[in-house]
Amino acid sequence: MRKRQWKMTCLAIWIGASASADEVGHPLPLWQVNSEQNRIYLLGSIHLLREQDYPIPSAIYDAYENAEILIMELDMDDMDPVEGQVLTKELGMIQGDRTLSDLMGSELYREAETLAAAAQIPIALLAKSEPWYAAMTVEIMLLMRMGFNPQYGIETHFMNLAADDGKEILGFETMRQQLELLDGLPPEVQRDMLIQALEEGIELHALMDSMIDAWSKGDVTFIADNLLAEIEDYPEINQAIVVDRNIDWTNQIVDLLNDNEDYLVIVGTLHLVGDQGVPNLLQSRDYEVKQLRQYE
Repeated sequence: MRKRQWKMTCLAIWIGASASADEVGHPLPLWQVNSEQNRIYLLGSIHLLREQDYPIPSAIYDAYENAEILIMELDMDDMDPVEGQVLTKELGMIQGDRTLSDLMGSELYREAETLAAAAQIPIALLAKSEPWYAAMTVEIMLLMRMGFNPQYGIETHFMNLAADDGKEILGFETMRQQLELLDGLPPEVQRDMLIQALEEGIELHALMDSMIDAWSKGDVTFIADNLLAEIEDYPEINQAIVVDRNIDWTNQIVDLLNDNEDYLVIVGTLHLVGDQGVPNLLQSRDYEVKQLRQYE
């Protein structure tokens, strides 16, 4: 049995902190960072949700109302669709005469074909996709069958609110940076990502339900034990995908803490948990960081 690879989907990443028995309310995937000049909220995101997953806790909307500027992994409101298509073709599609079968190798591709047939995924449509891009496509296809949609994701939800309210939206990274990061993963990792995405098809619905439940309850133990620990089993990947980006974003947040405006930062929840998560990195630099709670 192949060791379960980390979940490359930045689809559902969640957060929370274990509460002591005498605390009121329950923890949220939301932190507040204070400086002498301003405050910054850190909200963990789930990138695809269902209509039935709303409403989300009201305290999250309070943080949004208090913030003048939103910052996401990408400034999705400023993304050029044509540029996105060009980048996807450049980095997500196989160039030349080679196909997905060539990059996977005959044995793994046969396994992928079998798994795809069981999951009712037309793998022939992915013939020119890089393995990492094929893996993400498979997961999104499976999730959308279950009613999950990026339109209901946390980023899109708050991006739409900000657009209506005239709030500025910024991004930590460019689309090219993100796609180059994925495209630069070792070939064996990319191949395993695709196999895992297909294997998970059967259990994906229950997995997503568990993730969303943990996210809404702020169950950091579940998040750390079921996602972060798996990624940490692959130090090279954890460093590139999680830790290095956390450090970069922390540096950017420190600069923002010298500003006079309040911010709401929305990133994948995985980046907000663990010793190398952004909240802990900020605490290590002597900033006051508090996980917020929902009070009924």
